[in-house]
Amino acid sequence: MSLTRLKFDIIPASCSHASSVIFLHGSGDTADGLQDWLSSVLGKRFSFSKARTIFPTAPLRPYTPMMGAPSNVWFDRRKIAPNVPEDLETINPMCEEIGKLIQQEVDQGVPKKKIILGGFSMGGCLALHVAYRFQRELAGVFALSSFLNDNSIVYKDLAGASAEVKPPLFACHGERDELVLHQWGVSTTTKLQEGGVDVEFHSYPRLCHEMNREELEKLQAWIEDRLSLS
Repeated sequence: MSLTRLKFDIIPASCSHASSVIFLHGSGDTADGLQDWLSSVLGKRFSFSKARTIFPTAPLRPYTPMMGAPSNVWFDRRKIAPNVPEDLETINPMCEEIGKLIQQEVDQGVPKKKIILGGFSMGGCLALHVAYRFQRELAGVFALSSFLNDNSIVYKDLAGASAEVKPPLFACHGERDELVLHQWGVSTTTKLQEGGVDVEFHSYPRLCHEMNREELEKLQAWIEDRLSLS
């Protein structure tokens, strides 16, 4: 899959910038859909004055949980559960594509230490694979209502990289999430912490598989702090 098939939208910084934020949508969504959702929750665009924000759209692919129907998903999986093997045949090529997008930013003068990558649900999962397996020089990673499978290769790779610097993680999860259970999110962040990742984790008692204004405002503040945008 070439980068030309990975479509993305960019919200430019309102002034000179040397930082970038890449936000990956959840399964079945698009860049436009995610931006509309963020705007409806926040009451304004999800953007930064000194960093440009990039919203890629996952390519259409057959998706097993939808009986093989095509969907905009970052990778395939047998089912939405933590105790199944990861489909690395679809995960790894998308990690490569996001890596190309990161390199495109680097080629335009943005160092990796000024790039933050993250996403919602499946998008957050892919961000964790990219950041902790291939792009450990990033400034940070965020995962909202997200997950890694129990036997994730991410944990194995982190175990073999104990001496390396790892990007810090900002994570949030709703306690009423019925798709990606809250305990799945807790287990994911706990295992990442055990692998040496500095994790900031927030739980929301009344939140389902969705985003709310408080977590997005916390995320924006965390991004601004990590990138020294204020």
